[in-house]
Amino acid sequence: MKLLRDLLVGAVCAAATCGAVTAQDASAPAASSRQNVPARAGRGAFAPAVRSPEISADRHVTFRLSAPQASSVTVSGSEFLKGEVPLTKDANGLWSVTIGPVAPEIYDYNFTIDGVKTIDPGNYDVKFGSTASTIQSLLNVPGDAPRFFDVQSVPHGEIRTDWYESKSLGTIRRVTIYTPPGYDASGKSKYPVLYLFHGANADETAWTRLGHVSEIMDNMLAAGKVKPMVVVMPFGYPSPPSVPGSAAGLGFNTVVEGFTKDLLGDVIPYVDSHYAVYKDRDHRAIAGLSMGGIESLTIGLNHLDEFSYVAGFSAAISPATFDKDFASIKADPKAANAKLHLLWIGCGEQDGLFAASKSFDKYLSGAGVKHEFYSMPGVHSWIVWRHFLAEYAPQLFR
Repeated sequence: MKLLRDLLVGAVCAAATCGAVTAQDASAPAASSRQNVPARAGRGAFAPAVRSPEISADRHVTFRLSAPQASSVTVSGSEFLKGEVPLTKDANGLWSVTIGPVAPEIYDYNFTIDGVKTIDPGNYDVKFGSTASTIQSLLNVPGDAPRFFDVQSVPHGEIRTDWYESKSLGTIRRVTIYTPPGYDASGKSKYPVLYLFHGANADETAWTRLGHVSEIMDNMLAAGKVKPMVVVMPFGYPSPPSVPGSAAGLGFNTVVEGFTKDLLGDVIPYVDSHYAVYKDRDHRAIAGLSMGGIESLTIGLNHLDEFSYVAGFSAAISPATFDKDFASIKADPKAANAKLHLLWIGCGEQDGLFAASKSFDKYLSGAGVKHEFYSMPGVHSWIVWRHFLAEYAPQLFR
């Protein structure tokens, strides 16, 4: 309780602790005006007392935590840190460490305080999903120029949250939908549709919050790289969003079966009836990452009467079930090739699923099914999946 009280006091008591922050090790780099949390600083009693993370002009990053009663604090993160890095405590109970330089990207990280993993209380930017295990703090290290997923001075589309009745699942569910700049709801103009799925332990907002789908699509539209399209992002579990369980717990077959019924029986009819979209397979694409990747591949390749563009990003597929999951395209590859405008497979080269993706690449080649295989350095992360969307989307509806 004492440690918890210290953390809470450190998060709201600006005056006393700010002095401790300025008294940090003089060897730490000076802060630039571009920091991860500057917008929340200096706003009265509710401003965080400890600035963390702080990004310097040369992209060194300083993490801080006020925890006088703690005996050990470490920071761990995806791709920019190797293992847990210890923080050092000063005389005022302020822990800190400076690492870097860090390459421009968006990363996730956590503190571990006396063996308990937690988010950074000084950082308002948090990654969350449909389960508590996914909660992490986010570190956004800017580049010298806007990145392909940054907000830029271009026309912007709209992100909508719709509720629909899922008769197949007997419940009311949410779906997130991106409409492009200048979207005409009158029906005079019609748009193709990309159905885009999240991964395990995430939800229907993941592609907007973490994948930056709207920024990516806006920027590529402004550059003339993609066709205007509607992007539909449903919740990928058949169970309620508040208690999705896990794909392993429910079983992939149960997840995919329930989600398939909802997608084909409820989501697509809802979109067709509420948005100015084409209703034929030539103007429908499907893609997903990880758990959403196996959903998009199994649904898309077994329902080529509904989709003509199919993609899997770091798909959670298993070579042991290829013959079962993709029996229809192996049985008649000529018919599959005639219907597929594009079958696209991508995976990070350091991803634990890379071997399975390469096996699927060989499986499709052996079966005579036309496809594209794309790889890049990277692990199982949004850094890779944002790039995959930027590679896949320009090839749609051409």
